Amino acid sequence: MAGVLYGIGVGPGDPELLTLKAVRLIKECDVIMAPGEDCCDSIAYQIAIQAVPEMKDKDCYGVRLPMTRDKAVLQASHERAAEQVMRILEQGKRVGFLNLGDVTVYASYLYIHRLVVARGYRAELINGIPSFCAAAARLGVGLGENSDQIHILSQPEQIGEGLKLPGTKVIMKMGRNMAETKRQITEAGLTAMMVENCGMSGEQLYRTADEIDEQAGYYSLLIVKEQKGYE
Repeated sequence: MAGVLYGIGVGPGDPELLTLKAVRLIKECDVIMAPGEDCCDSIAYQIAIQAVPEMKDKDCYGVRLPMTRDKAVLQASHERAAEQVMRILEQGKRVGFLNLGDVTVYASYLYIHRLVVARGYRAELINGIPSFCAAAARLGVGLGENSDQIHILSQPEQIGEGLKLPGTKVIMKMGRNMAETKRQITEAGLTAMMVENCGMSGEQLYRTADEIDEQAGYYSLLIVKEQKGYE
């Protein structure tokens, strides 16, 4: 019989935020996979190994998933990754595929999951703590209160219109577009906080838009509200 694939969210960075279910399944899986050339060098693996040190004794395989918006390149990489996973499943092994944050929120793993399921294999999604929930907790603020709406913006072209939406705006994955994002927030008269590398080494908290580092890295998350949101 074919094995089972588990897409496991390992949370945003703090190993203490792995769920009990994630820890149990990592221990039970025969094989661990994670994005990157070398599984053991991936951020997801480095987080999980702190909570499950015995993972070092398991077979571990890296999966190449290029950072690009080219749909053809992405599709090809997802197909290759799915084939890589299915070859192991055919050996009857349980595979734990580690994913930073939660497996249902902008997760690269999700594309592989769908392909594997479409080929008739059993696969399950194991939730992790989303980065925006962890970031809000680190900043000591709520994401939604009373009837507040919550909007997640993950592309630079979404920012202009997105900032006009009511309620809380969560902005992710700005990277090289941080300076322009900061400018638009300031011009809109909104309040912003940001966490860089939440729960990881080098974590930085920024409590005002003025403080935000325009050279901040890829793992930076902004929480934007109207002025009254912090009163």
